Amino acid sequence: MTRSPATATSTGLVTDLYQLTMAYAYWKHGLAEREAVFHLSFREQPFAGSFSLCCGLDSALDFLTNWRFDATDLHYLETLTDHTDNRLFPNDFLDYLSGLRYTGDIDAIPEGTIVFPHQPLVRVRGPLLAAQLIESGLLNIINYQTLICTKASRICLAAAPTTVLEFGLRRAQGIDGALAATRASYIGGCRATSSLWAGKQLGIPVRGTHAHSWVLAFDDEPTAFAAFAEVYPDNCVFLVDTFDTLQGIQHAIQVGQRLRATGHDLVGIRLDSGDLGTLSHQARQLLDQANFHETVIVASNDLDEHAIAHWKSQQAPIGIWGVGTRLVTASDQPSLGGVYKLSALRTSQGEWQHKLKRSENDEKLTLPGMLQVRRYHRNGTPHGDMLYDELTEQSNCAVPMNENTKPIVMDKSLAAEELLTPVMRAGSVVTHSPSLLQLQQRTQDQLTLFGITSWQHRDRGKSYHVTTERNFFDHTQTLLRAAKETTS
Repeated sequence: MTRSPATATSTGLVTDLYQLTMAYAYWKHGLAEREAVFHLSFREQPFAGSFSLCCGLDSALDFLTNWRFDATDLHYLETLTDHTDNRLFPNDFLDYLSGLRYTGDIDAIPEGTIVFPHQPLVRVRGPLLAAQLIESGLLNIINYQTLICTKASRICLAAAPTTVLEFGLRRAQGIDGALAATRASYIGGCRATSSLWAGKQLGIPVRGTHAHSWVLAFDDEPTAFAAFAEVYPDNCVFLVDTFDTLQGIQHAIQVGQRLRATGHDLVGIRLDSGDLGTLSHQARQLLDQANFHETVIVASNDLDEHAIAHWKSQQAPIGIWGVGTRLVTASDQPSLGGVYKLSALRTSQGEWQHKLKRSENDEKLTLPGMLQVRRYHRNGTPHGDMLYDELTEQSNCAVPMNENTKPIVMDKSLAAEELLTPVMRAGSVVTHSPSLLQLQQRTQDQLTLFGITSWQHRDRGKSYHVTTERNFFDHTQTLLRAAKETTS
C-alpha cells in the first residue's frame, strides 16, 4: 500500500464531530462493543451513465491500518466544549480512545469491478463505536476514487484507441486529492500522469514537455524550440500555440528537420487552444507534407469524454489527449453521493437485529441485514446480479428490485461468484494488493465482459439487471410495514 499525506500519521480525526459525539454516547450507554454491520453504497450512476467502477479499496485499507487517535488528537479533543462551555469528551472516554483500533472485519468488491446502485461496495462488520467512527474516512476515499475511475474510463472509451494522459495536478482539490485522482484515473485507463508526486508515490509513468512560459522566456519561438531540442533531442513535443498556431507548427517542423540531421526526430506537437478539429487536420497536413508522418499530435484544453467524442466525430487526427480539470474534478458531477448505513446490530443476548431506514423518498430506503452481491455468468458473460442477506435463509429465487428490472431466470448453465470478498479480518489485512497495472487491466477486462468496448457501447450497462433474493425481499417488506405501523 502507498502512503498519502492524509494517512502518514494517525487518522482517527478524519471524521465529523457528530460521529464522535455519537461514539461517546454509545460508550456511555454500553453499546460501544456491540457488533454491528454497515454497508457503503451509492444510489444512482454518475454522469447519467450505465456503470461505475469500484475504486479506492487499497487506500481505504491503508486508512484503516493507520486508524487511531494519537496524543495530539486526544489533546485537541480535550479542548472541545458544548454550548455551555462544558467539555464534550471527559478524560475516561479519551483514555478509551487512546487504545482504540479497528478490530473488525471488512468485505469489499475488488477495485476495477463494474458495480451498480444499491450494491454494497464495502461491508463493515465490527464493534459499533469503531465502525461508526470510520464512516467519513471510508466515504471520502471510496466515493471520490470510484467517481474519478468511472470518469476516466468514460474518457478513455471516448478516446479509444488513442491514448489519454492525466494532467490534473494543478486543478485538483488539494495535494491528497490530486494523488487519489491520479491513482483512480490510471486504474480507469489513463496511461500516464504529469504529476511527479504521483509518479514517485504510485509508480505511475510520467509524461510532459514544456509550457508557454518556456517560449516566452526566449526572444522568439524558433529560438525557444531550438533551445529545448538542444537539451532534450529525443523528447521534443513542442507546444505550438503561444502566438500563432500554424506558424508554431512550421517552427516545430523546422527544428524537427534539424533534429533529423543529427539522428533524432520530432516526437510531437501539442495544441492547447482553438478549434482542435480544424487545427489538428491542418497540423497533420503540414507534418505529412514535411515527411513527419510519425510525429504525434497531442491535444489538451478542458477536455472530457464529450469534447473528445466531438473531435473524434470530426476525425481529428489527434493521437494523445491530455485531460486535466474536467477529469480530476469530475466537473459535470463532482460527487458520487455514496452513503454508509447501519443494517444489522447484535442484541445483548447475541441475536442479530435487522436495521432499516425508512424514507419519504424511495431512493433513500436502506436495505437491512448482512448483504452480499452474487453475480451470475452464462458462458463467461455477466448475466445479472442478485442482492441477498447472509442472515436470512436463501430461496434461490430472485425478484425484481423495481419495475425496470427483470428477474434472473435460474438454471444450471449459470455460474455464480460472490462479489464481496474478505479484505480484513479482526483488524488485519488478509488480501494481497494488486499492482495498479493489474487493476487497470481488470478494469479493461470488466468493460469487455459487459460489452462496453467503445464510446458507442457506453450505455450497455442500462440493460443489466440487479435483483433481490426472494426471502430477503419479503423480509424487507415486512420490516417496512412494521416501521410504518410504528410511526403511524
